Amino acid sequence: MATPTTQTTTKTKFVPARTQIATPTDLKPEEVEAVANAVNPLIADNFALFTKTKNFHWHLSGSHFREYHLMFDEHAESIFAGIDILAERMRKICANTIRSISHISQLQTIADDNDEFVIPRDMVQRLLADNRHMAEAQRAAIAVCDKNRDTPTGNLLQDILDQTERRIWFLYEVTQGGDHTF
Repeated sequence: MATPTTQTTTKTKFVPARTQIATPTDLKPEEVEAVANAVNPLIADNFALFTKTKNFHWHLSGSHFREYHLMFDEHAESIFAGIDILAERMRKICANTIRSISHISQLQTIADDNDEFVIPRDMVQRLLADNRHMAEAQRAAIAVCDKNRDTPTGNLLQDILDQTERRIWFLYEVTQGGDHTF
């Protein structure tokens, strides 16, 4: 059985794809590096937010169980859909992307949520804050793509941002009801 390697807590630096997996591109290496350094943390955050959303989906309890359970599941599917699109885009421009859970943990900026029990109101608030954080990071990554001649990645991020804004809208509206006990 293989033993795990020691992990460092530093961010993984961009390494261009090598030899057999080096996809030809007209982007300059420094442009690919800038885009990869903006997008790979978003992919890691998608994994983290997907897991947190599914965690809340699985561990939900309360009077709004059915509607939140379904909403969290729908949101998780939306988040997960962006992962493969962005990771494959990185490969198309000759960049490496996420390789493992430890790689995700090195790049993610969305905090894990390991609390034993979270009340539904706090679940919604945490997901709202995380999705707002994602939207901000996605806008920043779009600007990096635009600056580095990578319009296709920027366009993909715009579609993903639209989905993030939809989740923000739904989560925000949930917080606007009645006595907020949900």
